[in-house]
Amino acid sequence: MKWVTRERPKTDRIACPWLIRRFIDPEAEILYVPKDQVLAVAETHGARAFDAPHAEFTHRDGKCTFEVLIEDFDLAKKDPALETLARIVHAADISSDTGSHPFGAAIEAIGSGGLDAEPDDHRLLERGSFVYDALYAWCEKESLGG
Repeated sequence: MKWVTRERPKTDRIACPWLIRRFIDPEAEILYVPKDQVLAVAETHGARAFDAPHAEFTHRDGKCTFEVLIEDFDLAKKDPALETLARIVHAADISSDTGSHPFGAAIEAIGSGGLDAEPDDHRLLERGSFVYDALYAWCEKESLGG
């Protein structure tokens, strides 16, 4: 399945494809397009839109898109490490809640810096996915009591 979102991914648009490929759709093809083209590309390609205005999966009820995906696909009940990771992504992506997890500001800085360090969106996703692999591994260990 194709999944489409806004170009120049930072926090949610790196974390969400990582989550999608790891837990929802391992064969997902991620498309990054200009903000004003997300819904049209989704319709044209039969793709699922995320983290864009009026997308199928986007910020909702104070939650970032990563949290919405976890909720809509009922992933947290099966994996408590994802609950912790969702709190980290939320703190990084929702500017008013940066202080809600101690890693929030650091992950936001990595996301912002990534935009300066890597001009290619797919390469940025590839490089950023390691950050989420590492965070998830840490969250798994924490959920087992450290």
